[in-house]
Amino acid sequence: MKTMRYRRFVPLFLLFSSTFFCNAQQTGNYKPEFVKAKVWKRGPDGKVKIANWATFETRLINNFTDLQVSQQPVLNKYGSDASQKLNGTGFFRTLKKNGRWWIIDPEGYHNMHIAVNSLNTGSSKRNQLAFAEKFGNKNNWMAETTTMLGENGFNGTGSWSDTESIIQINHTAKKPLAYTLNLNFMAAYGEKRGGTYQVPGHKAYPNNTIFVFDPGFETFCNEQAKKLSTYQDDPNLLGYFSDNEMPLNLKNLEGYLNLKNTADPGYIAAKAWMKKKGITTEQINDQHRAEFLAVVADKYFSVVTKAIKKHDPNHLYLGCRFYASEKNIPAFMKAAGNYLDIVTINYYGTWTPDKIQMQNWANWTGKPFIITEFYTKAEDSGLPNTSGAGWIVKTQEDRGKAYQNFCLALLESKHCVGWHWFKYQDNDPTLEGAEPSNIDANKGIVDHAYQEYTPMLDLMKQLNLNRYQLIQYLDATNHNGR
Repeated sequence: MKTMRYRRFVPLFLLFSSTFFCNAQQTGNYKPEFVKAKVWKRGPDGKVKIANWATFETRLINNFTDLQVSQQPVLNKYGSDASQKLNGTGFFRTLKKNGRWWIIDPEGYHNMHIAVNSLNTGSSKRNQLAFAEKFGNKNNWMAETTTMLGENGFNGTGSWSDTESIIQINHTAKKPLAYTLNLNFMAAYGEKRGGTYQVPGHKAYPNNTIFVFDPGFETFCNEQAKKLSTYQDDPNLLGYFSDNEMPLNLKNLEGYLNLKNTADPGYIAAKAWMKKKGITTEQINDQHRAEFLAVVADKYFSVVTKAIKKHDPNHLYLGCRFYASEKNIPAFMKAAGNYLDIVTINYYGTWTPDKIQMQNWANWTGKPFIITEFYTKAEDSGLPNTSGAGWIVKTQEDRGKAYQNFCLALLESKHCVGWHWFKYQDNDPTLEGAEPSNIDANKGIVDHAYQEYTPMLDLMKQLNLNRYQLIQYLDATNHNGR
């Protein structure tokens, strides 16, 4: 039986979502909870490997025993903490205050950007039939969905969302969704140039090397960025991603050097760098690889940032959604930090975000971060769950527990300014020609028929609506969940 088909009994602490338990003067006490999940890891070949069930310690809001009830602060239309007003510029910006990073909303209030990726309508035949029966038209869907997201504490949308419908509903919505746009500069340039191909989750490039040294790339970005003038005055736009999940890693140097076409600008750039360093291919070590990767990063981010800011100086540049080893390479992250307003990371394979790792991201870049992809899928959805990268748990309630545990660690980091859940709707196995990483998995907050997964959403709602009190509490008690 699918648990989202009916509303089960909801514990009292969820019914009273307008309150939260907080006593920041005490040292926190925590009762551990344990959730079974299938261990997630990436093999040497880069492919995801799912092992047997294991038990993971999982922090839940209701299991902090030293908390006392206090009234939830008033949120403004952007889902910001309206208790203290700073200077509002009319657009989103970032600010580091008392050691903690914040997004400051257009009105000047402290904001955490809690979004859902892929907010759009399903394209399978049964998606379409369910859509017509439940909503009738896109306007109704967008209005009802915006309300549903707001009620559950979400205040924005991430990549691959229906931007046109979001912008339209934002004109009349009491609580607009802060949206993001993915410009796909390198991916689009690669399609025009030739050489890219599809792999699960993103575009791939020859020898895993992007075309950043092509003279035509900068011209292409400048032309593509002209369309940003359409959005430059929209206060509801959070900012732009320039690309998604590019192959930026220590293998880049040899990747460029091993290109078959010795007239390729990437090959020429790598050879020139080697000559300048005075090293041979036999002498290459990881320090050289990291130094060259920083050169690649500086070239890419300088080009795309210049193009974006030229045509829209008002909105944030959100990077290109790092996803693999690049986020743990100091030289690369330092180079990227020179250009990004917010670092964005698709974060898989970790049940609880690593405190030291998150601190490193901030130290190396000097910027805050947003987690732009994570999710957990459950067996009780009835889906095979063979595609995608998220953890597998038993039930929808376990998905909600995993969400609370993951996001509590993000709130605990003083450098995280938001997260994007992947995604709005489950993959529908009946859809033909689906992208390889989105075939049959329980990723959504709604199923193929737009029915909400209530047990999971209840727990998401509790955390989302109380995020500012949680920040205050965690900052004061320095909980580590042990």
